[in-house]
Amino acid sequence: MTRDFKEAEHAVLCWLATVGADNRPNVSPKEIYADLDPDRLVIADIASGGSVRNIRANPAVCVSLIDVFLQRGHKIEGTAEVLAPEAPGFAELAAPLLAMTGDAFPIRHVISVSVTRRTPILAPSYLFHPDRSEAELRADAHRTYGVRPLSE
Repeated sequence: MTRDFKEAEHAVLCWLATVGADNRPNVSPKEIYADLDPDRLVIADIASGGSVRNIRANPAVCVSLIDVFLQRGHKIEGTAEVLAPEAPGFAELAAPLLAMTGDAFPIRHVISVSVTRRTPILAPSYLFHPDRSEAELRADAHRTYGVRPLSE
């Protein structure tokens, strides 16, 4: 699996934004996803009835992947397609997702995002304090969120 940015490896969730037939926006976290290549992101539909319904009405989506401790990531814009288990290509696209879930969750559909644009996301601290190192930014985030790294 090729990743063209390291934040995808450190993001615990991705956030999928969709818009329904009624023009109401929806954003929901997705735990199981894989960045297959620069042009394709796949997301498991485990309990995503609203997202699936919205994509079928309007395939335009936006996905955010953020490393919360480095406070940076990527916004991915594209067009999504919902693939049911019997659809051609489902098994191939579901394989990396199934490797992540094992038997923990059933995958009802694969949401396949054809990526049209990737844009970096940076916290304001990168702009206002460009002299700070990643280690300093990470330490600040740990303090802010009240967590300690496993190495301590």
